[in-house]
Amino acid sequence: MGGRRLSCICNNLLLSSSSIKELQLPLSSKMSGSSERISGLYKELSQFPSVSCAYIGPEVTTPNGSKYCNVYTEWWQRDLDRSRHLRFCRQYNVFHNGRSVGNIVPAGTCMEIQGELLSRESPSGALRAVLRSTMVQAEEKEFLEIWHRSRRIKSLNLTALDKHGKVFSDDQFGCLQWSHSETHLLYIAERKRPKTESFFQSKAPELSSSITEEEEEEEEEPGDFCNFRKGDQFVLHEDWGEGLVNKSVPTLCVLDIESSNISVLEGVPDYISPGQALWILDDSGIVFVGWWHEPFRLGLKFCSNRRSALFHLNFSSSYCELISLDTKAVCSPRLSPDGRHIVYLEGDVFGPHHQCLKLCMYNWHVKTSLTVLDIVRKPKTGFSGIYTTALPLLCWSADSRRVLLHTPQRSRKDILIVDTETGAVGPLTADSEEGSWTLLTIQRDLVVVSYSSPNCPPSLKIGFLPSAGKEQEIVWVCMEKAEPFQDIKWKTLTFQPPDIQDTPKYDGLTCESLLLLPCHPLEGRLFPLIVSPHGGPHSSFDASWQLFAAVFCQLGFAVLMVNYRGSTGFGQNSIESLIGRVGEQDVQDVQFCVEQVLKTEPLDSTRLALFGGSHGGFLCCHLIGKFPGMYKVCAVRNPSVNYVSLIGSSDIPDWRYSAIGFDYTYGQIPLPDALTAMITHSPITSVGQVTAPVLMLLGEKDKRISAWHAMEYYRVLKSRGIPVRVLWFPDNHSLFTVEVEADAFVNSALWIIQNLPSQTAAGIL
Repeated sequence: MGGRRLSCICNNLLLSSSSIKELQLPLSSKMSGSSERISGLYKELSQFPSVSCAYIGPEVTTPNGSKYCNVYTEWWQRDLDRSRHLRFCRQYNVFHNGRSVGNIVPAGTCMEIQGELLSRESPSGALRAVLRSTMVQAEEKEFLEIWHRSRRIKSLNLTALDKHGKVFSDDQFGCLQWSHSETHLLYIAERKRPKTESFFQSKAPELSSSITEEEEEEEEEPGDFCNFRKGDQFVLHEDWGEGLVNKSVPTLCVLDIESSNISVLEGVPDYISPGQALWILDDSGIVFVGWWHEPFRLGLKFCSNRRSALFHLNFSSSYCELISLDTKAVCSPRLSPDGRHIVYLEGDVFGPHHQCLKLCMYNWHVKTSLTVLDIVRKPKTGFSGIYTTALPLLCWSADSRRVLLHTPQRSRKDILIVDTETGAVGPLTADSEEGSWTLLTIQRDLVVVSYSSPNCPPSLKIGFLPSAGKEQEIVWVCMEKAEPFQDIKWKTLTFQPPDIQDTPKYDGLTCESLLLLPCHPLEGRLFPLIVSPHGGPHSSFDASWQLFAAVFCQLGFAVLMVNYRGSTGFGQNSIESLIGRVGEQDVQDVQFCVEQVLKTEPLDSTRLALFGGSHGGFLCCHLIGKFPGMYKVCAVRNPSVNYVSLIGSSDIPDWRYSAIGFDYTYGQIPLPDALTAMITHSPITSVGQVTAPVLMLLGEKDKRISAWHAMEYYRVLKSRGIPVRVLWFPDNHSLFTVEVEADAFVNSALWIIQNLPSQTAAGIL
């Protein structure tokens, strides 16, 4: 970190007392204080924030004729002292001439955002809506607030109004959209459920005997008994799985700003769950995505392959019209500034749970859709397809012709610009700094982006979008700058797997790895290497700031992050090549990348460690079983170890079939051939060859990969006398809560250091 390094040491260790108590293996004298060293570095590097959203306010002309606009940004960082994610905002005054950015002046200091779940500026910038969660008399309450310039003009206690359940603030369903007239607000909430009670609940004493016989008979009608939900308090309400727990039946809600009346919209078909809604230009209706939840719900988070379509709900007729194909999976409808077109993403149902997507456009006047950008099977130019999970909320240029989006392009995330009339596409950030770019917003052709790289935390940049055909001339001006770490270097490595590992249908595919290295070897020694395959498997590492990798590098490790064939960003052929070959092709790719990098880089082949989560943990468990003795230690987060035992315990059972090359249908019955293939592809089959010590980090609330299913792997290792340790966290699949994430990382680093050959301890700490 050069001169920037802080000399901070945590006053209180991030490790829980129970975790420390479980560390039975003694550390050498060289390792004394290693936990303080690791936790101190982790705390130091976790203080670099990431920007999550930006909004550009209305244009203001000063008395002297100059122009400026206010740019509002929201950031987040890990607050280890309070064990939560800290959210704060910062504003800037950006002076410009309509074509280029001049001076940028921060408007005050950062300010913490407390309790905000969602917030949106109105189209004119005069109003702001805020969904806030707060504790009132030890109970959580939700409030919807309307702010006008410097004061709050309205605050509605949604919990007390009891029109619906909790409001959805997630990225999957959630929305908070102003009507163009700024008189109404659209949002999504859980449908209100009938109250339930026990069969044996005592009734309140009767206060009057004046009820007529007719009224008594009316109360006892069978229909009323069904609506009363007596004895239904333990009925299962299906939710949408991992990351969307307790989100079952979303409903569309509209707030009338003037009257404060909330309407729960009718007309949405019962077989779909609505979300991602937006107003059409004249406010006479809305367009939304509807996900089919019949015959039952499958996990939706990170899965862009769930049957869904675009619907138009007309307010005057309450008629809900299907406006896209109903045999596909769609998301992210975005209305053009002139109101004539809606762009959205479209993919296939089932198969790989994330894949290359089409960019489609619906013409509001002629009521038809067309494909703007098709799926890219095998990239032949610089463009390798669209793999983003969502389009930015504001992504259109002012001329309503061009669309901007960010997406993985091999091992880098680029911002692309698409001409919707010609289908021409190119990277807006092609000639910019090496790293990864994220589009935050574009308004009036003023573009706000975030940039980072493996050795540089996120920074904020802004620039004016040039006219069509000249986009490469964009000039980025830095609003918040982060300096790169001078003692970390990185590179992208491309590998061509051997022909023998190819399949005829998908030959010639490559894989890549991001390699991080400390700049100076300690005492001339070779670096120990931590190998980290990503999860998914249909996701990828991009060349962005990675906290874990940066801390490992500061500790003296080299880190290899592997994008094997099947990763997103490399074409649809690459994704499909992994189907039916999980546990084979991906394992071969990781091993091949490791073998090649050991030949060319200053790495110690006797000190190799594995670190991965989910499908990355699946690969780590395969590698220590198939190459015993090569990898000296392994730490895995919620690993998938046995596809068979996951069929009935995972929220995505369809993937267990798709991964091994079988088609999935609702009501699938596991037959012997499928079960045989599942167990054959699983790392549990090679656990008998494992010799490396294994640390397992499990989330007890994980709905994607049950924590209990991993205990099968643990018990086999335990019975064979292999050093194995389990940390059982009160968290879900991602292990992303601040306290859990920190504890999991420090324990992983300690486990790796402790179980590598002894010279590692002297070399690293």
